[in-house]
Amino acid sequence: MFVGFAIVLFVIFIFAATGVKIVRPWEKALIERLGKYQRMVGSGLTIIVPFMERMIKVDMREQVVDVPPQAVITKDNVAVAVDAVVYYEVTDPVKVTYNVANFYLAATKLAQTNLRNLIGDLALDESLTSREVINTKLRQILDDATDKWGTRVTRVELQRIEPPKDVTEAMHRQMKAERDRRAMILEAEGHKQSAILKAEGEAEAIKKVADAEKYQKITIAFGEADAIKTVYGAIHEGNPSNDLIAIKYLEALGRIANGQASKVFLPIESSGILGSIAGIGELFSKEGRPEGKQG
Repeated sequence: MFVGFAIVLFVIFIFAATGVKIVRPWEKALIERLGKYQRMVGSGLTIIVPFMERMIKVDMREQVVDVPPQAVITKDNVAVAVDAVVYYEVTDPVKVTYNVANFYLAATKLAQTNLRNLIGDLALDESLTSREVINTKLRQILDDATDKWGTRVTRVELQRIEPPKDVTEAMHRQMKAERDRRAMILEAEGHKQSAILKAEGEAEAIKKVADAEKYQKITIAFGEADAIKTVYGAIHEGNPSNDLIAIKYLEALGRIANGQASKVFLPIESSGILGSIAGIGELFSKEGRPEGKQG
């Protein structure tokens, strides 16, 4: 009888242990009774009726779907290999359990299909430089499509957009040629700027020299003008007589005659001065005669 009682206790223990479930903090649990959804429970200890109720646990943490590489034809007919990763989190455990049979597979195929559509609308150069645009558009498409499955797509990242080897080599040659062209343009621009600066420097030097010569001539002219004014003033202050002027005139004629010119031109006004000279000659002749003798 004791053995039978022990067996009953053991069965009761196993039955009770089967009905005790523990839900972890990052999980939600769905309780089904005889194949029909009954309720959803959170983390902690939960009791279910063994053999009549079943618990389905759903991971609520953010998860990732690795989209395998696939060949995609771009708008300019270049085949590129593209793969991506999709990050999502469950927002409704009921929908993700009952509205889709295999969410991982469904999300993978959905991402591959929309990647082909997005890359196919872009040329190769655009697809290589528009990763952020592709990520944003693909995330929006997947988020809208998976909303009925009780999930939210948080972000999408393109891992690789790889053109064929010959196209990659051609792109490298193109980039090298472009860099060489830019280097030549920069070098030519440098020579141009150097020539311009050199010409501007020479022009500035010529201008400085011209300004200096101009200043020198102006200074000399002002000096000569002051000298002439001084001489002219001294002459007028001295009130020279015709005799003195005649003497100075004769001295000037002597200097003129000492030159190498074969002809000498005298100004029209020389007739008046010659008259003065005649007067001087008469004066000298009078002073040279003896007293009492008349010519």
